[in-house]
Amino acid sequence: MAIARTLALKPPILIFDDSTSAVDMKTEALILKALTKNIKNQTNIIVAQRISTIMNADKILVLEDGKITAIGTHEELLTESKVYQDIFESQFGEEKANHG
Repeated sequence: MAIARTLALKPPILIFDDSTSAVDMKTEALILKALTKNIKNQTNIIVAQRISTIMNADKILVLEDGKITAIGTHEELLTESKVYQDIFESQFGEEKANHG
């Protein structure tokens, strides 16, 4: 409900801080699909531990020990960031990582 109320206000910037971490992957996918329709033309900052939450972002910042270690799209980070690759593999498995 809090997300819906905030979207109704149409703020220029939205910050989501691990907002889907308490739901299962199927519910998360439904939430993200609905959000994608409603958050166009505004700045959105998403803090997440699940790659599935941020993989369609324009820019992803990878943090390690509180420092930015890589910046890029999902595809760029899969090829350029060992930290991102390791997180991806832990969440999706080695087979998915090898087949994109």
